[in-house]
Amino acid sequence: MNRDIVRQFINIVALVFTLVINGISEAIPLNAQTSAQIANRLPIFFVPANYVFSIWGVIYTLLIIFIVYQALPSQRENPYLCKIGYWFALTCLANGVWLVLFHYNLFALSMVAMIILLAALIIIYRRLDVGQGAVSRATRWCIQIPFSTYLGWITVATVANAAYVLYDAKWNGFGISGEVWAAIMLVVAAAITLTIIVTHRDVAYTAVLLWALVGIIIKQSGAPLVAGTAGVVAVVILLTLIWRLFKGQGSSTAKLTPARA
Repeated sequence: MNRDIVRQFINIVALVFTLVINGISEAIPLNAQTSAQIANRLPIFFVPANYVFSIWGVIYTLLIIFIVYQALPSQRENPYLCKIGYWFALTCLANGVWLVLFHYNLFALSMVAMIILLAALIIIYRRLDVGQGAVSRATRWCIQIPFSTYLGWITVATVANAAYVLYDAKWNGFGISGEVWAAIMLVVAAAITLTIIVTHRDVAYTAVLLWALVGIIIKQSGAPLVAGTAGVVAVVILLTLIWRLFKGQGSSTAKLTPARA
């Protein structure tokens, strides 16, 4: 069988696996608790308001669009899609395994699955060269935006997952309060996002981070340091994105303007 057809089929099966596990984890739910219930039970300051987790609906919708697009006969030998290879299937496997481990409170093991998921998404993101050149509208909406959105959320989720692991291990934070550590992690997340903005001008990735930050401000309103830091970080990220977009637009216009004698 053609290897491209195999890749298309495996990607379809992989996403179906993830969607089924996700549905089971929330509908049954696994270990008699939903992800939101776990998040609300633990006093983690990096956790956003419950409504923020609805981003998964957006992510899965975008991934379904990607799967349908990559499965088209006309896209079978698309070299851009070939760059993804089987890394997408790995993200699906890691996602499903993470859900099971997280619902059974195996936070340390879930962190391993989360890191694998994050690493695979970073590899895909780099291979796609998001924001590094002009692409068709179909490529942007059916390939780049789904993975930018997914990576944006998993960036946030990885930090939150690490907080769960440390809390479960009863780490004392070197005597530093949980609020201060949350503020530090927000600054780290900001640094990562600002790097993405400057190097890739990625609106989808940035939008996800802003969505999460607003949720943290709402959820952690009783912790002024955390909410305040999240607010400052959100403003800085938004202003940097606006600056980068206008700068990029100006550069493109300059390239198209012929030089005068």
